[in-house]
Order: sequence, then C-alpha cells, then structure tokens
Amino acid sequence: MCGFTGYHYLDSRRETTNQGICGMLNVQKHRGPDDSGVVGINTENRTFEVIGFEKTENFQHPNDLIFGFNRLSILDLSPNGHQPMISPDGKVVLIMNGEIYNAFDFKPELEQKGHTFKSTSDTEVVLHLYLEYGMEKMIRMLNGMFALAIYDFNLDTLFLARDRFGIKPLYILKEEGRLAFASEMKSFKALPDFKFEADFTNLDEFLLFRNVVNQTLFKNIRNCTPGTYLSIKNATIDEHVFYDINQEGGQSIAKNSAKAELENALKKSVASQMISDVKLGCQLSGGVDSSLVSYYAAKSLDEGNLETISITFKDPKFSEEKYIDQVAEKLSLKAHKYEMQAEYYFDVLEKAIWHFEQPLNHPNTIGIYLLSQQAKKHVTVLLSGEGADESLAGYSRFIRAKQSAYFNKSFLGAVKKNLGNIGEFLGYYTNADQRMIMETAFGTIATAKSLKPDFKLGNALKDRVRTFKKLKGGTNLRQRKYELLTYLPDLLMRQDKMSMAHSIENRVPFLDNEMVATSLNIPDDLLIAQHHNKDEAKVLLKDICADKFGEAFAYRDKMGFGIPLRAFMASEVFQQKWKNQIQPGITKRGVFESKAVNNWVNNIANATPEQLDAIWLMVGFELWAQQYLD
Repeated sequence: MCGFTGYHYLDSRRETTNQGICGMLNVQKHRGPDDSGVVGINTENRTFEVIGFEKTENFQHPNDLIFGFNRLSILDLSPNGHQPMISPDGKVVLIMNGEIYNAFDFKPELEQKGHTFKSTSDTEVVLHLYLEYGMEKMIRMLNGMFALAIYDFNLDTLFLARDRFGIKPLYILKEEGRLAFASEMKSFKALPDFKFEADFTNLDEFLLFRNVVNQTLFKNIRNCTPGTYLSIKNATIDEHVFYDINQEGGQSIAKNSAKAELENALKKSVASQMISDVKLGCQLSGGVDSSLVSYYAAKSLDEGNLETISITFKDPKFSEEKYIDQVAEKLSLKAHKYEMQAEYYFDVLEKAIWHFEQPLNHPNTIGIYLLSQQAKKHVTVLLSGEGADESLAGYSRFIRAKQSAYFNKSFLGAVKKNLGNIGEFLGYYTNADQRMIMETAFGTIATAKSLKPDFKLGNALKDRVRTFKKLKGGTNLRQRKYELLTYLPDLLMRQDKMSMAHSIENRVPFLDNEMVATSLNIPDDLLIAQHHNKDEAKVLLKDICADKFGEAFAYRDKMGFGIPLRAFMASEVFQQKWKNQIQPGITKRGVFESKAVNNWVNNIANATPEQLDAIWLMVGFELWAQQYLD
C-alpha cells in the first residue's frame, strides 16, 4: 500500500526542476513513509532519469512526464521493491499503489517464458505481466486492489488504471496543456500555477446523496472510473473499460450448493489476503461481515495470534462491544478496544477532512480515523468487512424492494415527510427505478430545499438514473450492482483515506474478484428471505455466521457503525464550534442557506434524523471549504 503522483505536459513545456514532484510527494508522505522515488521522462527523446528524493537534486535534462512514488513496505521490505520500477530493457516505467493477491500465481509461468525477478514484490510481477501480455490482457488478469501508472516508450503511451471496484483512489486533473494524477488530490496543491476551485455543477446530487459518483466538487478533477484505464498518446486521452459489472450475475448458483460456494469463496479470499511481510490484523465491529473475516483470518494463523481493533461507545445503543467480546473470546483474539469520545470527535474533525479531501459525508468516518490511529500501535495491515452489504443485499432497503411499495408503514412515513413536496415525491416514488435510487439518499427533498431553495430533484437524479438503466438482471441483482457502482465507492474512499492517514493498509476480502462473482450469482431469494416469520437481509451470509457464532448473534437487528450524533452535537464543544466557526462561514459563503440549519442546531434535542444528517453535511461542507477553497 502506497501512494503515487505525477504530471504530464501535453504541450511543448519541459522542465528540469524537481520542486513540483517533491512537493506533491511530501503532501501525501503519510501514504508511504518508508521510501520515495522519482523518475523524469522525456517522451520526445525517449529517455528517462532517476533522481533521489531530495530538494537539491534536479533533473539533468528537461522532461515532460514525471513519476513520483511514496512506499509503505508490505511485501518485500528490501530496496528491491523500490518504485518507480523500470523494466530490464529500460523501455517501461511502472508505479502501483495496492496489492495484487494473485500475482504470484503467474510467476512460475513468467519464469518459464524467460522473465527473471530481483524482488518478491507483487509490483514486479505486474511489470512482467505487462511486458509479456500488454495492457489490455494484463489488467484483466489482476485480482486485487490497485491504481497504477505505466509509461511505455515502445508505444509512446502513458496508461493510468484503477481496480474494478474503486478500492484504491486515482484522481485525474486535466487542464490546458497538462494532465496530473495522484492518489490524493491534495498533492495537486504543489503543482505550479494550480489552485483548487469549486465546481458545484453537481451540488444537487451531492446534497441528496452526499457524494457525486466518479466526480469531485473541484474544477477539472475527477476520479478515474473503477474498472477502466486511460491511454494518453499525442495529447489525446482515451478511456477503455476492462471490467463491466454487467458481466456478473448470469450464472445462477443452485440453491443446494450456494451456501457452500459462498463460504468457500470467502474463506479463499481471506486466505489470499493474508499475505504480508509485516504484522496483519482485522477491523472488528462485532457485526456479521467483520466477524466472519476475523474468523477465517484467525483460522489461518496459530491460535491467539490474530489481533483485532475495535471502536466502542459509552451509549449501549451505539456500541456492539458485547458482540466484539463474544468474537474475541471464541477466537482467542488479541482484541484492542478504544472508546470514542465527543471531545476527540471534534478535536480531529478538521484533520480527517483534510485527509478525506471532500466534505466528510459519513459521521462514522471519524470512528475509522480513530481505529486506524490506534491500529498503528499494533499492526500495519487491516482486513475489513466493507462491500458485503452491497454485494450480498445487506441493507434494509433490499427488503423494502421486495415488498409492496405502497401498503406498508414505510410508504406512509415517506408521505408524511414529503407533504410539502408531494408532487415531486410521487413523481419519483411511482417510478420503480427512481424509487430504488432514492433508497440511497440521505435526508428529504424538504431538508435539501431548506439548505438550497433552488434544489431540483431532477438534477440530483439524472446521472444515477442513466447508470441504473444500463444495469442487467432482476430487481435485486440490479440493485446490488447499482450499490456497488454508486454507494460503495465513497465508503471505500473513507476506508482508504482514514487508514492511510496513519500509514495503515486496509484490505477488503468481500471485494475479491471471485468473491464478487460468486455473490452476484446467488439468487435473490437466498439473500432476502423469511427467518422466524420476519423478512431478513443477507440471509445466506447470516446462516454462515450463525454456524460460527450462533443464530442470536447472526440474526440480531443490524446496527451498523452508528455515531451518537445528537449527543455529540449537544456537547458544548460542538455548540461553540458551530457558533464561532461553522455557522458564520456558511452565511458568508452563501452557497447554502443557514437560517433553517441554525434553528435545528439551536433545538438539537428535537431535531429529526433528517435534520441531524443535514447539520452534519453542512459541518463537513463548510470545514472542507475553509481548508480547500479559502
């Protein structure tokens, strides 16, 4: 796990200074504190030069393409794993952030074909896979989490690629005559003649869904779309799709073998992700997903050797501590638990926003920040349960999608919340696709309009409707694919940014290639089904969990990783921060109306859940804007 950055002049500019690339690397040094490397490339003369990472060492010759790399050593801790990595013939330069879990499966075949290796790193295997098979075939062979950049002198082409599900970040900055790329956007700050500027084109979408899929709130900066790679040649940028989620779900697994196949896929995935030359542990919430990951991880080590990290809360309504203890006792874990306090929450809020680089849209992001901070005392790699709810239908909204849309309490509650906007509400609710899309929304049309009076629901939905219409399969399968494409990526960025803030690698076994393929081939009636006369989500995984930890453990009500927002916002530290910094900032900025949200804060004891969400969103947005736009 590492971080990289770089830039490519698409016009006639060349430079010899290392000031830009060293500044870019320094900003994200937390991603790779163990080593750094820089390579300058002159694409016209077909030359490159390697320089040390010191401010005094400039390039001897002018270059138009610069690669920079920060290394967090996980596999092969020796200097042989140094990046940027250069092919033996000097014709290909590669930088890669992530882990490829099947890399060493290819090594014997490559050696038979005459390839020789000087390291035991997965990056070197990827380099030789590229040399042997080229970009299109190589990228489809990889099972793991990655972002990478390759320059090929033979093809005069720069390639930029991101893994299937967006586990690793890769941001693209496209300006007149310059293309830059980075694991973290804050690296762009060090570029000459660059300043962050807001792009609020998709603000309605952000306001309703808390994120903008594959875009950012910055001008000229976007995410590289998961499952794609870019090729840049002669100042022309082309996008290529190497993974389409519609290829999944076409081979329904037989009911009598589905449980065994799912368990085998998860067991195999966890085992493959246990490779590490540094200490490895698990992120344990006490829920079904992380408990199963911890179970298989523990079974692959000697008893008592697995360490887990957990966050707890004083309020039992938000704490799953008793379930964490149950897992720890059963598996003989070295369990480390840390309690979240309101004071800590607001002490680190701005640090977390700086690392996240966008408005901090999920309140429990601070919990992952604390977990990662404490984990660094014990391990360098953490396995988490992220991705299970999306691929295996774990949210309550998957249950609602199978029920009548109208004859239930949910519909009546939704009508009540939208009485002031009943026309717009019925407009989306009577459309099956839009109703499903709105299940992942936060807040209501009313709260959105309180913050932004010119809010338009159609603007918020248009790109998501387009995405949903392209998906193939039955209702449940399309919903799972949609969540993997639109809801999960932001959660993955939360995991990546908060863990890498503390130089921790976070792995996600539920997003292994074969694990996702298996999950999406499971029939929906094995995932959403009755259990003791109650509709349950993620049933097949809960059955596997029940075998390990008991039925009461597996089938309790889902808690998630909640945060006691009302109590935190009622605290003196928050009220003062709101009064002195946040509310004046919102008012002065003028992007959102502050009157309604200020009233909600002043009456926090009676604020509705939707209003609490809106307060949180305004806090995250304003503190982000103060750091990145002011």
